[in-house]
Amino acid sequence: MANPVTLSDLQRIRCWLVAHRRDRPLEYHLWDAVLTLWLMGWVGLPPALTLDALWALPLCLMATWLPTLYVRWRARAHLAHRLRCDWL
Repeated sequence: MANPVTLSDLQRIRCWLVAHRRDRPLEYHLWDAVLTLWLMGWVGLPPALTLDALWALPLCLMATWLPTLYVRWRARAHLAHRLRCDWL
């Protein structure tokens, strides 16, 4: 996947959302959900590999890519004027 979201990007987005959480509570909680699933993906990979739970591997991999996919989706929607995204 080209141009993944870096840790500094994650921190910048998180700081912006924390500063504006009263104005945009849905966006704040949605980002928390994205980061929770991202962490679950990373934590779930070793047990899935160790226990040969092949059905869990695609879910874990998708979860590890979720922040990048979410940021790309928001950027496209912002450029198409479907929603406003100030943290870009």
